[in-house]
Amino acid sequence: MRSFESLSPQEILALAITLEEEDERIYADYAEGLRQTFPATASMFDAMREEESGHRRRLIELHRAKFGEHIPLIRRNDVKGFVHRSPIWLTKPLRMDAVRKEAATMEVETRRFYEKSAARTEDASIRQLLNDLALEERGHEYKAQEFELDETERSQEEAANRKLFVLQIVQPGLAGLMDGSVSTLAPVFAAAAASRSTHLAFTVGLAASIGAGISMGFAEALSDDGSLTGRGHPWIRGLVCGLMTCLGGIGHTLPFLISNFNVAFAVAVAVVLVELGTISWVRHKYMDSPIVSATLQVVLGGILVFLAGVAIGRG
Repeated sequence: MRSFESLSPQEILALAITLEEEDERIYADYAEGLRQTFPATASMFDAMREEESGHRRRLIELHRAKFGEHIPLIRRNDVKGFVHRSPIWLTKPLRMDAVRKEAATMEVETRRFYEKSAARTEDASIRQLLNDLALEERGHEYKAQEFELDETERSQEEAANRKLFVLQIVQPGLAGLMDGSVSTLAPVFAAAAASRSTHLAFTVGLAASIGAGISMGFAEALSDDGSLTGRGHPWIRGLVCGLMTCLGGIGHTLPFLISNFNVAFAVAVAVVLVELGTISWVRHKYMDSPIVSATLQVVLGGILVFLAGVAIGRG
């Protein structure tokens, strides 16, 4: 691996050409990955890609004039001092915060390279071009950090962010919370009503919650890989769904740690009502369900399962 100080003027130009080619391709991947969900930001990356392409052409023209047609192959990983880039452009779907941070980092690194290269070259034409490119990269840096959008574009991208949040987090989390809160009601309250033992009710509830969490987590993770639906990484969705399923069941199981059965049973019923109310609110806020219908569907289903469990336990 070469040190930066050992590079000749020709090698500096060759490295600059390689850097611009790499940045151009990364911005093209960003634009393509964001086009469907964030079209305004994708257009900005298209514009930045065009500018990087212009930088590359100017560097090649100067290299041709100074050193001829052959451009030595020298890449960023051949020179000490460059930061390793995580290939987030290969991740689908792309996350806006990660893209913004990575683009700004890319521009800072390239600008510093141009400034440092210009400071050590003695050729006037090479120095002038490198200083000009450093100034232009600074403008890219500000653009990558700010992503200035008009009000309409900003509202569209906020809506797209909300949609992704719902698809990737709220939807699997809500499915898990509903399953955990409702499906574990019957075994927990059946065991409680049959035995009047808080220890047995807690044991059954804990087992049902963990089992349901594992089952729902794998079911969600294996349902689709997210490449076509935009629902995000399957194992993240599975983890969210599994944890929320387990949480939904644990909520009305924990009261049975109370030794007094009547108190534990009453507290567990109160927790169930809070759980069902929370699910109704989440469905109304994020899934655009009318609050009345969301409440009726969730509460009615929960009450029926609860009564079934109590009836079975007492039977």
